[in-house]
Amino acid sequence: MQEFSIWLETERRASEKTIEAYQRDIGNFIGFLVEHLGGEPHVSDLKRLSRHDVVAWLARRRTQDNLAASSRARAASSLRAFYRFLDRRLDAANAKAMMFESPRRPHRLPRPLPEKLAAEAIEIAGDGDGEDVAEWVLARDAAILSLLYGAGLRLSEALSLTGKDAPAPEALRVYGKGRKVRIVPLIRVVREAINEYRTLCPYPAAPDEMLFRGTKGGPLNPRLVQRLMEKLRIRLGLPETATPHALRHSFATHLLANGGDLRSIQALLGHASLSTTQIYTGVDAARLMKVHAEAHPRA
Repeated sequence: MQEFSIWLETERRASEKTIEAYQRDIGNFIGFLVEHLGGEPHVSDLKRLSRHDVVAWLARRRTQDNLAASSRARAASSLRAFYRFLDRRLDAANAKAMMFESPRRPHRLPRPLPEKLAAEAIEIAGDGDGEDVAEWVLARDAAILSLLYGAGLRLSEALSLTGKDAPAPEALRVYGKGRKVRIVPLIRVVREAINEYRTLCPYPAAPDEMLFRGTKGGPLNPRLVQRLMEKLRIRLGLPETATPHALRHSFATHLLANGGDLRSIQALLGHASLSTTQIYTGVDAARLMKVHAEAHPRA
């Protein structure tokens, strides 16, 4: 398991959370085999497993563990990765066992915010709604939401920025999932929001220290940004899907709706595959169909 984790990190460049999830899945699989085979499995046992053994494990994950289809699909991906590792490192390939059908992930379209509400959320975050909050904290909140909506960053990416990223450059170097690097242009309003926060923040930030700070000076906890969006949901009457990540969805959807190129949006979001970005075409198509149905005289 330790070697598998190192392989995921170094060769697959998987993120920390992905490695943790794969460890849980494979740990569960090994535990299943102890019961299924009647003893601790050896590598030779893994080479002899059949497709039916894998299907039995996935079935138990559904019935006994009550795992959702998306989680079972991830478990299947974990197992495929584990067998690739066994093949390359221990010469323990088992193509027959991998000839199973992975559970289908439910097809869910992203739920972006309307353009007007996305802009209002950032504006309200910066004014505090009359609450007794330090001015630099309001500027910080507005800067973070500006990065999510104005640059399409993930929350973890925004909170990983350091002192060397201020004053804000015109193009930001972002380290995304799997430590993949991409260059994201920052529009003027986003740069101004970051620079205003940095000017007001009472805590100095060395080039290697976190840019966004909590009220006591430590790195900002992502839960505080999630709570901020919860408050904005109540204030603006937004659905529960209005999370920090929904601002990233809004960035992509609004770019596409205003003529953005799909390949360019893929590069801005840091998606490894274009198929991941293509999900936003479904959002825009749904919007166009709704407009068509409401406007066409024979609809």
